[in-house]
Amino acid sequence: MFSDNLVQMRKLKHMTQEDLAEKTGVTRQAVAKWESGESVPDLEKSRLLAQALEVSLDELVNHEPEDNLGTGLAPKGKHLFGVVTVGDKGQIVIPAKARKIFDISAGDNLVVLGEENQGIALMKADHFLSMANMIKNLKPDKEL
Repeated sequence: MFSDNLVQMRKLKHMTQEDLAEKTGVTRQAVAKWESGESVPDLEKSRLLAQALEVSLDELVNHEPEDNLGTGLAPKGKHLFGVVTVGDKGQIVIPAKARKIFDISAGDNLVVLGEENQGIALMKADHFLSMANMIKNLKPDKEL
């Protein structure tokens, strides 16, 4: 699993083994051994690998091929939770994993944002209002 994930992420980043070795302070041969499953990096090197590949250490180690609908590892902080169906009245069910990661519970208020060329986004209302108030309270720079 780890070795397959390492190969996949390195290739998705268009990096050579040499590139990855340079970013983690090891030899190309060490990267080759990790990718073949011949050996595994220590914790510090694993952290550097995850950082270089822009994924979490957990994702690098534990990602399963069927996660993210088979699209591979997502960049750190990015998620593909699956497909939802829109009901007759426009309702959707937010996948449990998304509710857990974003701390969404029954009764929470969400703001629905949209951009015609990009799509729809959901944001917790309290976060949105905090951000809006912060922007509102910014003092404009003095004109020169």
